[in-house]
Amino acid sequence: MTLPVLHYQPWGETLHEQLAAARAAEEAGAAVVWAPELHRSAVVTAAALAGSTVAAGVGTGIALAFARSPFLTALSALDLDELSGGRLRLGLGTGVRRLNEDWHGVAWDRPVHRLRETVAAIRLLVAGAHTGERLAFDGADLRLDVRGYRRPYPPVRDHIPIYLAGVGPAMTALAGEIGDGWLSHELCPPRYLEATVLPRLRASGRSLEVVVSACCAVDDDPAAARAAAANVVGFYASVRTYADLFAFFDLAAAQDRVVEAFRAGRPADALADAVDPVMVDRLTLAGTPDEVAARLAEYAGLADAVKLGPPTYGLPPARIRALQDNLLRLIRELAS
Repeated sequence: MTLPVLHYQPWGETLHEQLAAARAAEEAGAAVVWAPELHRSAVVTAAALAGSTVAAGVGTGIALAFARSPFLTALSALDLDELSGGRLRLGLGTGVRRLNEDWHGVAWDRPVHRLRETVAAIRLLVAGAHTGERLAFDGADLRLDVRGYRRPYPPVRDHIPIYLAGVGPAMTALAGEIGDGWLSHELCPPRYLEATVLPRLRASGRSLEVVVSACCAVDDDPAAARAAAANVVGFYASVRTYADLFAFFDLAAAQDRVVEAFRAGRPADALADAVDPVMVDRLTLAGTPDEVAARLAEYAGLADAVKLGPPTYGLPPARIRALQDNLLRLIRELAS
């Protein structure tokens, strides 16, 4: 069986448990461990992951691009690359308007253009912060003029790979144009990747690493596995941003039923019973170890890597912990 490279997003009820899961993933054969940003800081978690692993790559998956200044993001990337011995992948994404404006108090207008300038500024700062030279960037949405500054530490690398998250056509095309890699959200089946995402990523003619994220529920009882993944599907179905994905699989009406349940007052992470089982089958990796391994093999030749993680939405910690143990066991078996 031919498989893509396996990455992992460790879960933990505490940070210490998350780090233990990262070590276990590395020992099992995961090539990269990723630190998400929502309930924890991606930068702080990535720093902890860098100190808790030895050889696996460490990624921020994803850090918010606009909530920090490009200067602070560049310094954080240089620090993380030093901590990890050159293993960092800087994953960046825009987030949505409400998150930026209401939660972080930062501008979100023209996010594609703003992200393009943010990435250019970060690369300028990473490459030149140690030189003492003037670092100036004059864009339409972003202007920097760094003078009289020199970071007195030599960088491990003067180019740190930047991975961009993209959902819509313009943001995905931008990742293909300027990114070192692209990182998907948790629902990106092979057919959708091949028919919709890859043409956008490859439109510029550049090569970059394609990393698919996948909600992965492994259980000897396939019905229990699918039930565990249902809340993840419900969470994404409640957001109209992902309407094209559901429509691609002829699931628009099924998404509408989830949206109705959400608008009736149901929490976004507790919509499992509004999710059609067909949605789980088509959009997640859920089933027995053999079933999940077979589904993973469908990404071969399409994705360079698949970032696996257990479902977490609406599940008690004990259940997430058991699902994570099952998934880590499967990674070990596949890697061997």
